[in-house]
Amino acid sequence: MNDAQHYLPVLQAGRWYAQLPPEFAQALLKMAKVRQLQTGEVLFLRDSPPCGLYAVVSGSIRISGQSGRGDDAREALLVVLPPPQWFGEITVFDGATRTHHAHAAEPSTLLQVPQAELLAWLHEHPQHWRDLAVLMADKLRLAFLTMEEQTVLSAPLRLARRLVGMAEGYGVQTGRGGTRRVLAVTQQELALMIGVSRQTTNQILKELEAQGILRVQRGGIEILELKDLRSLGQ
Repeated sequence: MNDAQHYLPVLQAGRWYAQLPPEFAQALLKMAKVRQLQTGEVLFLRDSPPCGLYAVVSGSIRISGQSGRGDDAREALLVVLPPPQWFGEITVFDGATRTHHAHAAEPSTLLQVPQAELLAWLHEHPQHWRDLAVLMADKLRLAFLTMEEQTVLSAPLRLARRLVGMAEGYGVQTGRGGTRRVLAVTQQELALMIGVSRQTTNQILKELEAQGILRVQRGGIEILELKDLRSLGQ
């Protein structure tokens, strides 16, 4: 049994992996290599060559970009991925370079399915390309919803929904994986994700803290009343 087998219960708590045909699910686990990252460590950078498919099995990964150059450069934080998120599938399909940066938001463990091995296996089992496409379709749905929220929702609603999404794994869990109550995300990172200033984010968090819905910690946020937070985001 390879080391990746130890993380099978985590993977099975994810909706996409749990619904895979057994042949594909077993093949991914057999090909997977375990990767350990420390806080801030780079997994890959924008424009780097494709390196395969990844699954977060502990910790979390920041997916970000950057606009402008030099002193005018600004970070665009898209998402912080918790377990049992799979990602990196775009470059498996098109073979192009990475679209964004990926860093560890905290000490993290990932499974990496190397690009060459995965492509070789899919060449021998082409019927499973559709299963991989479902993963990309899930991401596309989430991207469209996020774009809509950025346009029509107020900052407090966007923040509440983002925290709920992080706590619930952005809808990827089967229900058996529970929820994350302590989120490794700073106020600055939240501000970047919802497109407002850090001051506005701080004000919203203070109001939620006063209501007993969450507690702001150093380098993170503890969700105390997920049901109430979910109601605020509706």
